[in-house]
Amino acid sequence: MRCVIQRVSRACVTVGGELAGSIGAGFMVLVGVQNGDGEADAAYCASKISGLRVFEDAGDKMNLSLADVGGRVLLVSQFTLLGDARHGRRPSFSDAARPEEAEALFLRLKALLEQAGLSVETGRFRTHMEVELVNDGPVTILLDSRKGF
Repeated sequence: MRCVIQRVSRACVTVGGELAGSIGAGFMVLVGVQNGDGEADAAYCASKISGLRVFEDAGDKMNLSLADVGGRVLLVSQFTLLGDARHGRRPSFSDAARPEEAEALFLRLKALLEQAGLSVETGRFRTHMEVELVNDGPVTILLDSRKGF
């Protein structure tokens, strides 16, 4: 499972002009589910997302987590995170999990984050979404449950 975590001051996702999810300060997380991902991958990502300390403390040091600052999460599925553009000009998405499997793990990640006490909004799976965000910092963290990077 791959995640692009962006610290935001606000973020929202719309589908067909209708607001699907919106947050204030917190994390906007793009999620790509890979073939072979399972419960352990979702648990790893949920643990990292909920515990990531990238918010400033009183000494301006990135030392606080989402829970510490009352931040929220906007999860958006994005199979293109598994795109392989090393060969040719058209990316291959063969490493992306089938939609049914990906959606189940995406929802499992959401549930695990909620179990950790976080408020989570989402986009809509398998739809064309428009995502708006204000990246705060900017702070962007790449996460891969297989520790590929």
